[in-house]
Amino acid sequence: MEIKKSPKADLENKRNTYVLIGLVLALSFMYICFEWTESEVKKVDLTTSAEIMAVEEEIAPQTVQQNTPPPPPPPPPAAVVNEVLQIVKNDEVVVSKEIKGEDAKAEIVIPQQVAAPVEEEEVEQIFTIVEEKPSFPGGDKALMEYLQKNMKYPTIAAENGIKGRVMVTFVVNKDGKIVDVKVLRGVDPSLDKEAIRVVSAMPAWKPGKQSGKPVRTQYTLPVVFRLQ
Repeated sequence: MEIKKSPKADLENKRNTYVLIGLVLALSFMYICFEWTESEVKKVDLTTSAEIMAVEEEIAPQTVQQNTPPPPPPPPPAAVVNEVLQIVKNDEVVVSKEIKGEDAKAEIVIPQQVAAPVEEEEVEQIFTIVEEKPSFPGGDKALMEYLQKNMKYPTIAAENGIKGRVMVTFVVNKDGKIVDVKVLRGVDPSLDKEAIRVVSAMPAWKPGKQSGKPVRTQYTLPVVFRLQ
């Protein structure tokens, strides 16, 4: 048995109608799009051109001619003072006048005095070992007698029972005088002071000699303090 379609359900009859309606709608839509695009472009172009004209009018610089003042004239040259030398005879009296002004300042040159070279004193060498040693006048025996006779035992040291040997060093000059007396090894301040006093008061010695000539000689002498 064949199935028959209803004439109402058959779409082939209305096919051409639907195609025409779709075509009409598509053309209408395209026309509306073209019209809307042209109007927007015209509006944009008009607005843009108006803005460009306004900006150009604002940017256009105004040319104003400036009147620059002329440069000041150069300062006048300084007056030149011409010095005139006058030859005056010996018989005439010359009256000196004081000239005031900056141009009349004379430069005073003070000659520098060159100091004369100072001659440095030659420092003579002090010998510790010589060919001929310095000696007390009269020898060692006379030296011991001098010390015993002139040495005074300090009262403080005697009361406290202080005794010992003070080593004294000194320099015998070329002329035999005793200088630079120092304590090399001391015992007590009172004994050291007395030893320096006695040695400094000694008479001139016989100077030491090196190559047959008197020289400055370092000498060490023990000063003994004993309690009796």
